[in-house]
Amino acid sequence: MTGQFRVPRRIVTGHDADGVSVVLADGPVPVTRELPEDGVAFHEVWATEGAPAPVDPELNDPTLGAVTVPPPPLGTRIRINEFLPDHLDERQLQSPVHRTQTIDYGIVLEGEITLILDKTDVIARAGDIVIQRGTDHAWANRSDRIARVAFVLVDGTFTPELLERLPADIASRLMRHGPRDQPVAAEMGGSDAS
Repeated sequence: MTGQFRVPRRIVTGHDADGVSVVLADGPVPVTRELPEDGVAFHEVWATEGAPAPVDPELNDPTLGAVTVPPPPLGTRIRINEFLPDHLDERQLQSPVHRTQTIDYGIVLEGEITLILDKTDVIARAGDIVIQRGTDHAWANRSDRIARVAFVLVDGTFTPELLERLPADIASRLMRHGPRDQPVAAEMGGSDAS
């Protein structure tokens, strides 16, 4: 299925031994996970762990390893998702309905994507930005062209006011793993994403 997806180019800067700014890496993102049955690809671009994010001189690639939906604790994650047309399930969805304890910025780069919430569907087109704030949601490409979306995921925590409105077992309902992976038992207290 890789032929249908376009792996993004990633340019990573840094410093040489004299403190001069240089390009440390320039090429395709090193980690892509395709879900052929869903017509979706996850291209992992970068991630940070902790806040403030450490800026070091070396290229220690944070994308290598397991693909997880949420960013690291107190961290961020940027990925490009591609959604092929004609891959909807019986509910007209292309992703599972999920909730994460994050703020996510979804920037539509190409095509159009439908954001599905509990009682609302919204079509976002190239140039539109979705601010996804810890709600149950799913995604679907209901068009006849590929949709490409850049997602920047920022670890968060639900406020006490929000927790009063959510189900008491919300911690057990959060997505804390990779796309279509089996959930891993975890306690609430940070991290999760789109």
